[in-house]
Amino acid sequence: SSPALIIYSAFVIAPLISAIQYSFTQWDGIGEKKFVGFSNYIQIFHQPQLVGSIRNSLILVLFFSVIPISFGLLLANFIVKIRIQRIRTVTQVILFLPQIIPLAASGIAWSWMYAKNGLVNQFLRSIGLEKVAQPWLAGFYTALPAIGLIGAWVLTGFCAVLLATGISKIDISLFEAARIDGANWWSEFRNVTIPGLRQEITVLITVTTIAALSSFDIIYVTTLGGPGSSTLVPGISIYRLAFTQSAVGLASAFGVILMIIVLVIVLPIQLYSRKGE
Repeated sequence: SSPALIIYSAFVIAPLISAIQYSFTQWDGIGEKKFVGFSNYIQIFHQPQLVGSIRNSLILVLFFSVIPISFGLLLANFIVKIRIQRIRTVTQVILFLPQIIPLAASGIAWSWMYAKNGLVNQFLRSIGLEKVAQPWLAGFYTALPAIGLIGAWVLTGFCAVLLATGISKIDISLFEAARIDGANWWSEFRNVTIPGLRQEITVLITVTTIAALSSFDIIYVTTLGGPGSSTLVPGISIYRLAFTQSAVGLASAFGVILMIIVLVIVLPIQLYSRKGE
């Protein structure tokens, strides 16, 4: 455990401490650091664009977490009902494929699909919805949901496979008892399946929420935060502050705020899960 602790300290604890120290300074990454106290933190909340990026990342939680877990539960129930093991394995592999593809590659592929003459608009025109067709990533009101759906596509298969594994571990006698008591599908799902998946759901909420709040790859290769700041998220904002505006102290402060937001969302979920054990 000692080597692991050393590695963890070197690559996680030390950079975190450095980032916190930088967040209290005005520094361009090269010259002298000037201590400014909480000035960077105050400045962040006085910049509407940075506050808006936090709001956008919270909206992405709906697409990256709520939608994939909800659809994952339905798909997991479908998977466990497949009796032929080979078909079940192939189904899980197909669902998990988006998770294997690099997010940057997924973003590029979906950019082509969302284009004016891309597959999405071709499909809409084929079913008589020509008026709905548009360049989805270029619209102020459509770009963020369009990116959110990419995240949902990437994470749904991952959620489904993990939840299917969890369902297969639930004692089958609980399902049999529920059926004997006359429980329908929904009652069995609500009273047996969901409680039996408490740990898996907690893990998925944690992982997908962090993925939403720290999203960078997909947005960088699709919109770069545009049009305007409609898809700007903290990851892109921190990148711009540190590497294009040379405001390392401000970028560090924003990174610390993002870490606090993640902890505020994730820790209660973890505590509630352990309380229910």
